[in-house]
Amino acid sequence: MFTLDQARAFIAVAEELHFGRAAERLNMTQPPLSRQIQKLEKTLGVELLERDNRRVALTAAGEAFLAEARRLVVAADRAPVTARRIAAGRAGVVRIGFTAASGFSVLSPLLTEIAQALPDVDVQLQEMVTGEQVQALEDGELDLGLARPPVDGKVFESRLLLAESLCLAVPESHELSALERPVTPGDLRGVPLVMHSPTTARYFYDLAVRTVPVDHREVVHTVGQIVTMVALVAAGRGVALVPESTKVLGLDGVSYLPLDAPGSDAVQLHAIWLRGSQNPALRRLLTDVSLFTA
Repeated sequence: MFTLDQARAFIAVAEELHFGRAAERLNMTQPPLSRQIQKLEKTLGVELLERDNRRVALTAAGEAFLAEARRLVVAADRAPVTARRIAAGRAGVVRIGFTAASGFSVLSPLLTEIAQALPDVDVQLQEMVTGEQVQALEDGELDLGLARPPVDGKVFESRLLLAESLCLAVPESHELSALERPVTPGDLRGVPLVMHSPTTARYFYDLAVRTVPVDHREVVHTVGQIVTMVALVAAGRGVALVPESTKVLGLDGVSYLPLDAPGSDAVQLHAIWLRGSQNPALRRLLTDVSLFTA
């Protein structure tokens, strides 16, 4: 196997096309430089240079090897710097899981700030419900989750990223929009309701039934994603209890009304990660990104 010194020697000769100038560039004498090239050619089993007393020229094999040698030397020179940056958390990979609702609340500003604060950190995203995120974190398949409470504090560290209230999404020009006050639970009697699934959207289902005494006879659709709920509201199928951040979707045909109900800031989103995580990029993210330090 050839050495990096041999590759550097060949690059210098190939670029200078002169052994004397190449030796001077490498701060060595010409005889050991010639021996490096000879050893390299012997190792490769091909002639890389055509040389006589008047000229030095690259062979076809030499032209091909020059491109590869340059890439190899650049990679070798960069490797220690990259290793130090990864150890310091300035480079590397952070795998982030997120719920669908977090995708239109904190995910965008989080990614923007990571790109600004840690431009050499590669972020890999996976959309998952909270239960899937917890399992993936425990299995080592994620580094960070954007998830709903509760989480096991013995296993995970966490930080509150967002707290907001539920509001009522209604079709535009709905009769409830005429109220000049927040909507009360009594106002919802007899109103068709698009409801969260108690299995695939358990967090929001539990929150909704704690906030408003839901009459399940009024439930016309049960779905797992908030985007789907709002689309059904826009289609006039009913009203829905959704987090306030849903407003950023900007879907035509939907209005959002405040609720006169307990549970202000009841909708919470937490960042969660395994206690003792050894990912330097994650540690740097947690200290350099303001969403985690505010």
